[in-house]
Amino acid sequence: MAGVLNGMRVVEGSAFVAVPLAGMTMAQMGADVIRFDRLGGGLDATRWPVAANGLSHFWAGMNKGKRSIAVDMQSDRGRELVTQIITAPGEDAGMFLTNLKVRGWMDHETLSKHRKDLIMVALKGDRHGRPAVDYTVNPALGFPAITGSVGSEEPVAHALPAWDCIAGQMMVSALLAAERHRLRTGAGQDVEFSLKDVAAAMLGNLGIIGDTATGGAKRQKSGNALYGAYGQDFISADGERVMLIGLTRRQWQGIVKVTSTGAQMDQLAARLGANFEDEGQRYIHRDAITEVLKPWFAQRVRAEIGTLFDDNSLTWSVFRDFETALAHDPDLSIDNPIFADIETPGLGKFLVPGSPFNFSQFEREEPLPAPTLGMHTEEILGDVVGLPDVEIAQLFDTGTVQSPHYAIVRPAA
Repeated sequence: MAGVLNGMRVVEGSAFVAVPLAGMTMAQMGADVIRFDRLGGGLDATRWPVAANGLSHFWAGMNKGKRSIAVDMQSDRGRELVTQIITAPGEDAGMFLTNLKVRGWMDHETLSKHRKDLIMVALKGDRHGRPAVDYTVNPALGFPAITGSVGSEEPVAHALPAWDCIAGQMMVSALLAAERHRLRTGAGQDVEFSLKDVAAAMLGNLGIIGDTATGGAKRQKSGNALYGAYGQDFISADGERVMLIGLTRRQWQGIVKVTSTGAQMDQLAARLGANFEDEGQRYIHRDAITEVLKPWFAQRVRAEIGTLFDDNSLTWSVFRDFETALAHDPDLSIDNPIFADIETPGLGKFLVPGSPFNFSQFEREEPLPAPTLGMHTEEILGDVVGLPDVEIAQLFDTGTVQSPHYAIVRPAA
């Protein structure tokens, strides 16, 4: 696949979201990303959502454009093959992404004995090496306590694995930074960080640690309101739910103009002793502001609201479920150049995203489907490890490696 990273080879040993996402991001920028899994499939092989035939849409979504090899990693020869793939020679090779670090085998100290300039980026659960996922990190740091309906006391976990998504992109950044250092110095790199530290750092970056530590007001649940400014959901005359944002001064002035509530807002501000040009004041008095705006929404259908908001460049959205979004949002269609309708083996033909990036020096290419497990085993053993055909055949015959094509190509004698 052509792209800005064309020629680079990255090896991935992974499960869950962050590391597969990192590998896929690099594959969609043109890198040759080789994913290795155990025979029969790793932890992600049947991860939900799954189709009626048991094949995983998660696997298909997270492994687009990669090459796949299936290896018996319980055997000494299987581990040796994985080591050879990770540390294979080449100026643009010797880069490894993982969250399955195994000391004494699949760690930088051991692998770098085979290639001194190895770059390895490893993600842990927490800094102590304990396992963690978004659904444990978020509760530990307090986010569920501020998520949910106003006045509710139950913590609400977020359905989007945000820290995994962020950590995946940080893995890409770390690997590219380490590769730049290697180009300058010839030195390899062992990069290690944790999912919980990604979230903990953002807790500080967003100002939450500072505010809490210095006695700021305890953060409460605010439903769908935008924290720190004005943003609220409304019900239209035809029962649609609409989200409207007044974060900036320009956005706020646009809301007042379109809804013709300038006089009412001035009266409200005077009564409250507030200045609605200040975003924090809009947040403090959000309930009162919402009561002024509610009748305007209740008198108009969603289509009319959308036209008025678009004509005046307001920041807004309608609430949808996945099915409605896929059916009606043009950004989830082939009108959006990041998408293409392609055939995914075993799952059918449907909308598949490529890279969101537009690089001026490269033409956008259609996304490639994810491989089936072990689909590229033979070519990886030949092209990357450099094994002769006879030895490759022996590895298949002994069950050390696996491919869906091998039995078809070489039927038993």
